[in-house]
Amino acid sequence: MPKAVVIVTGANGQLGKELNAASVVYPQFQFVFLSKENLDIEQPEQVQQYFKKLMPAFCVNCAAYTAVDKAETDRDAAMQINADATGLLASVCKSFHTRFIHISTDYVFDGTATAPYREADPTNPVNYYGLTKLRGEQMAVANNKESLIIRTSWVYSEYGNNFVKTMIRLMKERECLNVVNDQLGSPTYAADLAKAILDIITASNADSKNWAPGIYHYSNEGVISWYDFAVAIKTLTGSGCHINPIPTSAYPTPARRPAYSVFDTNKIKSSWNLVIKDWQSRLGAAIARLQS
Repeated sequence: MPKAVVIVTGANGQLGKELNAASVVYPQFQFVFLSKENLDIEQPEQVQQYFKKLMPAFCVNCAAYTAVDKAETDRDAAMQINADATGLLASVCKSFHTRFIHISTDYVFDGTATAPYREADPTNPVNYYGLTKLRGEQMAVANNKESLIIRTSWVYSEYGNNFVKTMIRLMKERECLNVVNDQLGSPTYAADLAKAILDIITASNADSKNWAPGIYHYSNEGVISWYDFAVAIKTLTGSGCHINPIPTSAYPTPARRPAYSVFDTNKIKSSWNLVIKDWQSRLGAAIARLQS
């Protein structure tokens, strides 16, 4: 019996690379990892031809324009990748009966909440990146009501550029660092999110009735500030760098950030029988992998 084909776009990003690393323990699938060089998801004919050739059972869209500050001025590119291309993929998935999993972000919310965000809470992005990601969600659902969307927050891994790797580098270069302490959220180790996605695919492949489209929230357990995150990185790496807590107002950026990005993850846990680990232990695991 031929293996079910799983297409992963955005193969060179943090999550794409973690999915690639994890895929070896899912031999029942044929994975195809695609970067922009292999497939331009903004080109309808290319996408159609690729799907016709591979007839994928699943498509995981990790491709995204993630430069939050740059998106404020590079608006067309951000909207094209995060919204238009997402809508196109969702539509093509519908035509080929491919299950579509799309990755979104906490930035669809304005950060004014005082309790963890649930999937049905009103969205209201405070920056252009967040707006493009929200449009992507909306276009995915409009073009394919079977789309499964996973919002995640504060993603880091051994791959790509992220807060953890930046902090480790800066702590080696400087004696002290200023880090904002009034933005709260939950870090997500991309390796954990990758495993969750692969477990969802496995359950759905085993029984197509298991497929439960809609929006889900995923992050590791626990609530911290960026300052707390930096202090934990300092402790785990044994750095002597001094970390100063500062307010967001002392660190202006072109794009506003939500002050509160905490997710309620009960829906994804109960729907897919997932166990989500705490951020401290997973940060420890990530740093151990980075240092080895």
